[in-house]
This record gives sequence, C-alpha cells and structure tokens, in this order.
Amino acid sequence: MSRLRIDATDIARIAVFAAIVAALGLPGAFSVLGAVPITAQTLGVMLAGAVLGAWRGMLSMLVLLALVAIGLPLLSGGRGGIGVFVGPSAGYLFGWIVGAFVIGLIVHAGGRKLRWWRTALGVLVGGIGVIYAIGIPVQSLVTRLSLGETFLQSLVFVPGDLVKVVLATVITMTLARAYPRAFRHASGPALTQPVERTRVA
Repeated sequence: MSRLRIDATDIARIAVFAAIVAALGLPGAFSVLGAVPITAQTLGVMLAGAVLGAWRGMLSMLVLLALVAIGLPLLSGGRGGIGVFVGPSAGYLFGWIVGAFVIGLIVHAGGRKLRWWRTALGVLVGGIGVIYAIGIPVQSLVTRLSLGETFLQSLVFVPGDLVKVVLATVITMTLARAYPRAFRHASGPALTQPVERTRVA
C-alpha cells in the first residue's frame, strides 16, 4: 500500500475543494418537513471525493469543518460555530468526511482508469448512502423522532441528491477528459490517462 503523500500542490487542491463546498452554500438553503436544510453543498462533497481521491477528499472536508468549528460561516445560510455539530444536521456534516473518503475509494478503486459506471456508483454510495447512514440516526437522536419517521422525512432530499449524483458524474468525467492533471495523485503516485477510451479500428 502506497503512503499518502501531501505536497504544496495537494494542499492547494484540498483548500480549493473546501472553498467550493463553502461557495455552494452561498445561495442559502431551505428546509422541508424537518430541521435539516436542503443545500447544494453535497455536490461539492461528491466532487471532492471523485476528483481528489479518498484521503485528499476526506482532508478537504476536515479542513472545511475545522473552519466551521472555529466560527467561520461557511455552511448554508451563513451557519458556523461549534453549535452546528450538536444540531440536527450534525450527522450529515460528519457524513461528508466519510462520504468523500468512500467516494474516492470507489471511483479510483485499485488505481484503475476512471469509468462512468464506477464514478456514478461511488458518488451514489458515498454521496447519498454513507451520508444518510450517518445523518439519519444522529438527526433522530437530536430531534427525538423515531428512526422510521426521520427516514421518511429524509426522503425529501433524495430527488435533489440524485440530480447531484448525475451532475457530479458528468463534471468528473468531463474534467478527466479536459484536464486529467486535476486528478493528480487521486489514485496513487500518479494518474495518467484516467478516462477509458474506446479504440477506433
């Protein structure tokens, strides 16, 4: 297993994706049937894992949430401070960390070339499955609703999150073709020709 190597370029890329997630919160959020806001920020989490890979994608979320914890208003609606980590959406925030890691693992599994189906699968599993699996139980605990009720409430997020999966997949694959250097170190020491190409006879 290759060791994680972080250099100045990686630090800059990690910071950029943390900033992207923060920027996606600028349009604000709205809440439907619950206390957890619907935002565009999950799209940034999906892209961080898909482009940066498992470890760097996870680090970008840790950087973002560390800045939130010290009070910077980087979450949707200008939220920030340690209080957000004990609120109804706390589990979803922690889910961003694990979700970005899982996305990177699946999308770049074994250091293989990017494929549409694996990118979509990784974003779906990590960006929805993992985040919900952590977020729903914590929301249930904080709001004192049953898991079943909380799960039913969370279904309102699914259509929008599925749209984000499609967008993240398209953006990732388009970026891989147009600028493969963006995937530097995503799946190992180097990633060259990340997109599977069809050979023309």
